[in-house]
Amino acid sequence: MTGSDARHLGTMLLEEGLLTDDQLEQAISAQQASGQPLGRVLLDEGLVRESDLVRTLSRQIGIEFVDLAETNIDPAAVATVPTYLQERYTALPIGYDEAGSLIVAMADPANVLALDDIRAVAGVSVTPRVATRTEIEDKIRRMAGMDDSVTDLAELAAAGGGTDDSTDDIEVASDEAPVVKLMNTIITRAINERASDIHIEPGERDLRVRFRIDGVLHEVMTTSRSITNAVVSRVKIMAELNIAERRVPQDGRISLKVSGRAIDLRVATLPAIYGEKVVMRILDKSGGVVSLADLGFLDYNMERYKESYKKPYGAILVTGPTGSGKTTTLYSTLDILNEDHVNIITVEDPVEYRLPGLTQVQVNKKAGLLFATALKSILRSDPDILLIGEIRDMETGQIAIEAALTGHLVLSTLHTNDAPSSIGRLIDMGVEPFLVASAVDCVLAQRLARSLCDRCKIEYEPTEEQLTRAHWDFERAGTPTTLWKPGGCGACATTGYKGRIAMNEVMLVSEEIQRLAVDRASADDIKRVAIEQGMWELRVDGFKKAMLGHTSLEEIFRVVA
Repeated sequence: MTGSDARHLGTMLLEEGLLTDDQLEQAISAQQASGQPLGRVLLDEGLVRESDLVRTLSRQIGIEFVDLAETNIDPAAVATVPTYLQERYTALPIGYDEAGSLIVAMADPANVLALDDIRAVAGVSVTPRVATRTEIEDKIRRMAGMDDSVTDLAELAAAGGGTDDSTDDIEVASDEAPVVKLMNTIITRAINERASDIHIEPGERDLRVRFRIDGVLHEVMTTSRSITNAVVSRVKIMAELNIAERRVPQDGRISLKVSGRAIDLRVATLPAIYGEKVVMRILDKSGGVVSLADLGFLDYNMERYKESYKKPYGAILVTGPTGSGKTTTLYSTLDILNEDHVNIITVEDPVEYRLPGLTQVQVNKKAGLLFATALKSILRSDPDILLIGEIRDMETGQIAIEAALTGHLVLSTLHTNDAPSSIGRLIDMGVEPFLVASAVDCVLAQRLARSLCDRCKIEYEPTEEQLTRAHWDFERAGTPTTLWKPGGCGACATTGYKGRIAMNEVMLVSEEIQRLAVDRASADDIKRVAIEQGMWELRVDGFKKAMLGHTSLEEIFRVVA
């Protein structure tokens, strides 16, 4: 840094109130005596904090500053550059920008050699950011040690464990540092890797840990079976479950903060022949509600769905298996409907999203607050719109349908394979067919498929034989000239997929479908009429998204029968 640059830096620090005139003169005198850069002198003298200095330097050189303590680092981005290069240049990849360029936090973003080496190794363009050297070095150590620490902690925990299956001192064992650190590391890694679920599975000879990422399970660790009891008991203690009870399933909940983000874990234990399996569903409470437009609706289905939720009353059902994004879709809908003149009340188990302006009720089984009992009270609270987390039984279904018939807009979820089956499902629960026919206005069936990674997806021309073998619907989906398949790169951890997209099936309940419901017609009959009236099946919607390059044929057939 030249004398004029140093003086300019000092002036900027003065203007921002980070230095006084006397402190600046003191620092410049020390610089002249030592020959050290002004920034180094300021830090050595304790006159400014490193973060304030680097932030000011970033403005001076015109490169954006990034606070790594407040940044969620993408492990896939980190993996594109070897650790030795990160350490050599004090540079850490932290993610990708919208153009697909690798964002790298650097202590010296003017190091052209470092930028060239990182660009050559990563195989993509590089966008530098400025960060403090201390934070970069700390994050490099943490990220490099993540994989090793899981294994090391597991081995350390196993070294002090045994295969004794008694419950004696399990709570003590599960509170020992290695087990606590092991579980904290596993949970943190799962959140950083965008996992939706953590599976802890004891086997005959080992304990396996898997993460569900973008709907697919990936094994991340296997270790000695001897630590099974301590690990499971640690999770139970965190979820306030009975650690001595191993014969029956248990459900619980954990609330914690990871990297400043509020996280809920829904915990379920299941007794198995080699020990208790534990599944933890990760719910990120800090994440906002996704807009309906970002969920992947094509214009045709969006218009059909919009036709229903804009009505002042009636029932809208979203169906699909667990983890298919039903609640996300409903909350995205509520976000549009949430206006000052509307009273919206939800009853859920648990409340997965916090949305200002809503009255949200959480089911409490221990206190006797169930869906049905809560709904009876909610209907006396003058609601305009109701969200019911799930219709599970006849009583809940009956109240939901009656509410839809008495001037309320009711949104809820149901577990069926497709939209037409939902009519029969409600009737099978015991709700009268004529009530179902009159109340249900729209059924949206949904599945989540993995999205192709935009950076590495491979374009190809499908043959007629390939399309015929895939049972391609030429009449409604058209004939594709180009499709895409997964490649594999650092951005997607070599899977070829990154993120997920919804496939939708929107069935509007017409007068003809109402008559079929009253007559207790089969789901096949209802489906035939719905298709004649313009419903796209899940597979057809998937085909159209494959033609747009959003997903692959293989992924469509993975999630749709």
